[in-house]
Amino acid sequence: MLKEFKEFAMQGNVMDMAIGVIIAGAFSKIIEAVVTILMNIVSAATAGVKFEDLTTTIAGVDIPYGMVIQAIINFIIIAFILFLIVKAMNKMKKQEPEASPTTKICPHCQTEIPVGATRCPNCTAILEGYHNELEAR
Repeated sequence: MLKEFKEFAMQGNVMDMAIGVIIAGAFSKIIEAVVTILMNIVSAATAGVKFEDLTTTIAGVDIPYGMVIQAIINFIIIAFILFLIVKAMNKMKKQEPEASPTTKICPHCQTEIPVGATRCPNCTAILEGYHNELEAR
C-alpha cells in the first residue's frame, strides 16, 4: 500500500497540481498587497471613506452594506490585474506559424480534396495547374 501511495504521489499530475497550489498561494499574497495599496488610493480619493465600515440600520439591526461594496471593488481590481497578467503572458507566448493547408476545394463541384490532387475524385474535372498529356500534344 505504501508503494502504491508513493507511485501515486510521484505522478506528474499530482506534482504539477501541488506546485500550482503553492504558487497560487504565493501569488495571492502579491495580489492582496496590490489590492490593499489600490484600496488605500481609492479611500484617499473618496475623502478617507472606508467602504468596509459603511453600515445602515434597519429596525435596530446594523446592515454592513459597505462590505459588499468593498468585495465588488476588490473583485474588479483582482480581475483587472489578472487580465493584465494574462495579456502580458499571451504577448510573450511564441506564435506558431500557421500550418499549410492539406486540402483544397474543387472549383467545379465544391468538394474538399487533397492539395496535390490533379483531378477531382467526385466530378473528375481536371484541376487548375495540371495539363493533361493529350492536351499538350
